[in-house]
Amino acid sequence: MRTFIAAAAIAFALPAAAESLDVPSGTYVLDKTHASVVWKINHLGFSTYTAMFERAGIDATITLDADDVAKSSLTASVDVNEVLTGHTIEFDPRSIDFDQEIASDMFLNAPATPVATFESTGIEVTGENTANITGNLTLNNQTHPLVLETTLNGAGDNPMSGAPHIGVTATGVIDRTMYGINTLAGPVGTDVTIEIQGEFAYKE
Repeated sequence: MRTFIAAAAIAFALPAAAESLDVPSGTYVLDKTHASVVWKINHLGFSTYTAMFERAGIDATITLDADDVAKSSLTASVDVNEVLTGHTIEFDPRSIDFDQEIASDMFLNAPATPVATFESTGIEVTGENTANITGNLTLNNQTHPLVLETTLNGAGDNPMSGAPHIGVTATGVIDRTMYGINTLAGPVGTDVTIEIQGEFAYKE
């Protein structure tokens, strides 16, 4: 049965830590080998279908104000062609490439709008290691606000490279129909949960 995916998975979260961080201010770029954008959606009321995007198609940059995290900013993008469901042709009774079907104009409309983007508009520090990051998510040529509930996993020198790193986890929920993605709405859920993991390395 066809399932849906919400590309909104784009947004990476800014470091949400107290009000300051013990790392340098500046630009931090995503370490794609230690990042993921996972999406989850209700399938027919029986299960929560879970899939993700290929790491190669994910990108994000944080401009960090380490003295005042709320003044930081974030941009992120996901290539919505890069769907990874693990549902291969041999498992599909229709012999259809399910990754391609999700990326098609039935759902994500990647042929017409191949990249989804997120740009932060504000950060509210909510706890010692948490913050809400508000921004605009653009998907399928539609732009709507998205709030990411963010947790700082760690900020400091990476023991492998010696360079400053930031690690975050973030979650958000979108209504796919707001982005014009209506196929199978009802049998398949309209709310899509996005779960993001990201490590960011200091660039300058």
